Amino acid sequence: MLGMAKCPVCGSTLDWRELIEQMLSMENAREVFSDKERFLKELEEFTFKCPVCGEEFLGKYLPREEGEKVFELLNDFKGSIDWERRKVRIRLNQLLVLDKMLEEWDRRVKNVGHK
Repeated sequence: MLGMAKCPVCGSTLDWRELIEQMLSMENAREVFSDKERFLKELEEFTFKCPVCGEEFLGKYLPREEGEKVFELLNDFKGSIDWERRKVRIRLNQLLVLDKMLEEWDRRVKNVGHK
């Protein structure tokens, strides 16, 4: 199960939408958000600011699996990013939880069929 990203300093659960909006300030954000490997590299190297404690931390402390899913969600949903206002239009945390629940359901259904 996804544990949901937490601040490595204070331990507060982070909102991926807020994290991604911090990344949208990059000059080359459009290009980064269209290439998965480039996105993951930038995510790891990006300095985020926790909205709860205000401390900065590197993205390498965020769960890579969640970062990969966030990239997929942003690219699967057309219009998920308002490039003019540099805002994310979808609720990433809720979609991550839903995605994980569906994976778990699928796994359980497959296991029941094999018994």
